[in-house]
Amino acid sequence: MNKYLMVMASLLVSVMAYGSDDNEINIDQAGDTLTLYIDQSGDTLTLYIDQVGYGNKVGGDGFTGQSTPSAVTGDSNIWDWDIGYVGSADSSTLDVSVTGDSNTMDFDQGYVSSAERLDLDLTVIGSTNVFDVDVETDDVTFTMEVTGDNNNINTLQNDGFYQTLTFDLTGDNADVDINQISGTCAEATTSCKGIITMDVVSDDAIIQINQKDTAGDS
Repeated sequence: MNKYLMVMASLLVSVMAYGSDDNEINIDQAGDTLTLYIDQSGDTLTLYIDQVGYGNKVGGDGFTGQSTPSAVTGDSNIWDWDIGYVGSADSSTLDVSVTGDSNTMDFDQGYVSSAERLDLDLTVIGSTNVFDVDVETDDVTFTMEVTGDNNNINTLQNDGFYQTLTFDLTGDNADVDINQISGTCAEATTSCKGIITMDVVSDDAIIQINQKDTAGDS
């Protein structure tokens, strides 16, 4: 397997690699203006990301297997991730925490190839954030907790036979679009389920829910 690691930073980058049977990349970076590219292929991959600062960006595609981004703290950050771009993405677990204002998240699971069993937890604390979460996964459990004002949230659960969304919103002037669209039940599956559970404390929020049994975007 080829491994590529390109690092450009203005101050300090510390890279630690340990010999073992597993592939490991450990990076401890401090400083501004970092551009980091990592190309990794394989199964049962685990990725932890903790970003603190202003104007940071996280992007990626072609990721297969397990992914666990951790936390983004700061304002005006961009989080852009496509999982399942070139291969199947099965048994994924993601725990994402975003704290700050004016952040942008664009997340796609099962972007091109098939995906099964996603457990996604998204916690947002801040205002004027924009989140677009598109999931095309057979079995998905999505828990989202948003605290803050003027947040814009668009979610799509598409073509799955067991879809659950638990959504807690505290904050005013939210603009929320929820699309939960089931597809064809898998063979030997007795029922397709779409479940949305919401707890909303908000003034002047606009919430639109589209829940139906036809595959395809709304």
